[in-house]
Amino acid sequence: MGKLFDNLHLVLAIGLGLAVALMALFHTGDVSLIGIMQWLHVFFGITWIGLLYYFNFVQIPTMPQVPAELKPAVSKYIAPKALFFFRWGAALTVLTGLILAHLLGYEVEALTFQEPYQLIGAGMWLALIMAFNVWFIIWPNQKKALGLVEADDATKAKSARTAMVTSRVNTMLSIPMLYAMTAFRW
Repeated sequence: MGKLFDNLHLVLAIGLGLAVALMALFHTGDVSLIGIMQWLHVFFGITWIGLLYYFNFVQIPTMPQVPAELKPAVSKYIAPKALFFFRWGAALTVLTGLILAHLLGYEVEALTFQEPYQLIGAGMWLALIMAFNVWFIIWPNQKKALGLVEADDATKAKSARTAMVTSRVNTMLSIPMLYAMTAFRW
């Protein structure tokens, strides 16, 4: 049993298999592309926002208390891996959300705030802003702050601050974005 849970890829594959089994056992009719896209959108969204909250609720507030000799463990090993899943979770959440809106036929109406799609449209725009922040502000600055690209100490400090503030902006925007996603009914 220990070998099973030591292998993340195997655990994920079994989880996927169990999800497919639930689809086969309890879904009335065919499993639709819409249902699969919705499931993937939620999965990637949980990955993205879960890591956003991890960074803001746990890592950022805890780092000042971590002894100096232990900080490289976070900055060289944990943060880069978490940031990988964070940025790809953002990209795949947006992609599956746009595909889902297209399949349901409301992407243009939502993005242009036409009735009755204003709420989901607001959520989509918030998610797009947040994903932009992840890829074009947080990630480039984190690469400098973590030493993944060359930068002097002043640039690292400035980049760390920029990444943190932008991450806090995303945390703030995630609250109304999550409301828009969960309150919208189609």
